[in-house]
Amino acid sequence: MTRAQMSVTGALRRSAEATGRLAAALRTAGPALLGLAPLLVFLALLVFALPWLPDAVKPLRALANAERRRAGRVLGREIPEPYPDRRDPGLREARRILRSPALWRDIAWMVAHGYTGLLMAVMAVGLWPAIPYAVSMPLWWWAAPPGSVSAFVDLHTWPQALTLPFLQAGLDLAALLWLVPRFVRWQARMAEVLLRPTRRTSLTERVEELTETRAEALEAHGAELRRIERDLHDGTQAQLVAVALRLGLADRRFDTDPDAARTLFLEARDGVEEALTQLRTVIRGVYPPILSDRGLAGAVRALAAGQHIPVEMDLDDAGRAPAAVEAAAYFVVAEALTNIAKHSGARSASVAVRREGARLLIRVRDDGKGGADAGRGSGLAGIRRRVAALDGTTRIDSPDGGGTTLEADLPCGS
Repeated sequence: MTRAQMSVTGALRRSAEATGRLAAALRTAGPALLGLAPLLVFLALLVFALPWLPDAVKPLRALANAERRRAGRVLGREIPEPYPDRRDPGLREARRILRSPALWRDIAWMVAHGYTGLLMAVMAVGLWPAIPYAVSMPLWWWAAPPGSVSAFVDLHTWPQALTLPFLQAGLDLAALLWLVPRFVRWQARMAEVLLRPTRRTSLTERVEELTETRAEALEAHGAELRRIERDLHDGTQAQLVAVALRLGLADRRFDTDPDAARTLFLEARDGVEEALTQLRTVIRGVYPPILSDRGLAGAVRALAAGQHIPVEMDLDDAGRAPAAVEAAAYFVVAEALTNIAKHSGARSASVAVRREGARLLIRVRDDGKGGADAGRGSGLAGIRRRVAALDGTTRIDSPDGGGTTLEADLPCGS
């Protein structure tokens, strides 16, 4: 096969794939066109239909999401949804939807995609039979009734029959090879332009996300301070008060009963040692000293060594991250290993901590029963809050019977 033949074959294959994509777009173009009329009627009656608006836009959003996925596969990049996760109560949700640019951009996409998607798909599919139809005209045009055969103009003579049909076939082939593949890109880019979040929407969502994470961070910080205060008050402080009482009693009995005073002194010494142990425990809860002594890798190895199941390690020892990031990473691993020991029933686990540029990536896996849910306990929710407070992200994958994978991504500078 010559290079020219290979080039034509490749062009035909690409055109066939593009035709298939345009035909597949009818799955969204058809419903978009058909759904336009009832949507416009609904909007015309919006004053009366306002309470049902949140439910009425669900089919539109589902259709737009289907097009986002389809266009994303064509473009090779994801088209994010512009819809917020929250839902306001009552009519506030309907008013928020009406003020949202996403609704009107979805409607604009319905109009544009409904008409252009239908026309482009029909044209792409129709070009394939049009080419052999045009090429075969010289064989049978003379037998057809007058006016029923045309190639731009009606065929009346043999010179017309031997030239115009081939000109038509050539133009159809050029459109098939050049225009149809570009239709697919144009269609996907139109979907991306109309269906992606606007810059204002993205900034608004980012501000809301940061506000929420900062509020959660402050709440977590306040809870941590209350825990430290409670531990110091109920533990260390109470122990030191008991030591002071014993020392006072020992001082009173020192002259009259030295043996009893010595016993009280010994009890006071034990109390001081216990208070120091409790104080070290509180300090480790604030910032583990092992992080300063051995770094994050050494601290994680110490955590893994204390587990009753084997833990495979994959640690990056290159460079130190900021103290807050290392502390967050340490507590993520510690909480994850604690959850594995308490709830998973796993026989083995693995911990990976890698530095990739300005990110610190943490992954903790186990082969347990799975089914972990951040909404059912405080441990995973605490991990999410701790990571979100540093503008990091958390992902939990825990299918029933398939083990649990916890991944955290923390920004750590350079």
